[in-house]
Formats: sequence, C-alpha cells, structure tokens
Amino acid sequence: MEAISYLQFGGRAEEAIAFYEKALQATNVKMVRFGAFGKDPNSPLTVEQQNMIMESRIEFSGNSLMISDVPPFMQAAAGELTTGNTVLISIIDADPEMNKQCFEKLSEGGTVIMPISSTPWSVSFGMLVDKFGVMWKFNSDASKFLDGFVD
Repeated sequence: MEAISYLQFGGRAEEAIAFYEKALQATNVKMVRFGAFGKDPNSPLTVEQQNMIMESRIEFSGNSLMISDVPPFMQAAAGELTTGNTVLISIIDADPEMNKQCFEKLSEGGTVIMPISSTPWSVSFGMLVDKFGVMWKFNSDASKFLDGFVD
C-alpha cells in the first residue's frame, strides 16, 4: 500500500502541474483530461471542463504527487474547494542543496513562513505557502530528529 499527496484545483491544475514539474525537478509527468473519454450525453461538459485535468501524476526524487481539477459539477456534489492550512506537504531527509533549490522555486509567487536555514533540529529547515495556497515544509533531518526521541 502507498499513500501520496493529491492536490485538487478548480481549473488551475495544468498551471500547477507545470509549476511543480519545474520546482520539484520532475522526472516524469503524466496527465489525462476530462475530455479524453468523449462526450457523455448524460453529463455534458463545456469545452473548458473537457480541457480540465482529470488525473495526473508528477514523479520526482522517488516520490509522486497527484493533481487534478474539480469541475463545478463535481463541486456541487463534493463541496466547494477551499484553500486551507490543515494539510501540508513535508519534504524530508533530502540533501540540503536539493531542499534549497526546491524551496526557492516553490516560494516564487508564494509566502515564505520560515526561510530555509540551519536550525537546532535540522541542517536544512524551512516552511512556505506556494502561489496555489499549498503549504510545504522542508526538513533534511526529519528521520534523525524523530529517531532521537523515545515516547
């Protein structure tokens, strides 16, 4: 079994995919649009909705991130999309230089909460909210930190 992060957008998924592909130095990107399956007379989609991303996967540094759009007809059933701070993506145990590169690219157009720097608990730690409202945390020594404490 595998658990991965899955981000949902209301029409900006393709823009987000291009941004994350560059920022995370993706090695493989795949995506399928809603219109790939042809028109369904029972559920007609506008041209704009047909061009939205139904499913995508970005592969980077042995990880995956999935992204899709949630068209209005799906939001009517599942609820409106809201940007929040209850979930963040944590990049752990990466090389400090890789952390710095990804952090700088992800922070473009976003808000830095804590600049990437050396802290008492990590050689390379930082937090930001990217231009899509997604929160990211970088901690190059996360496993060492957790292993150092016994509950």
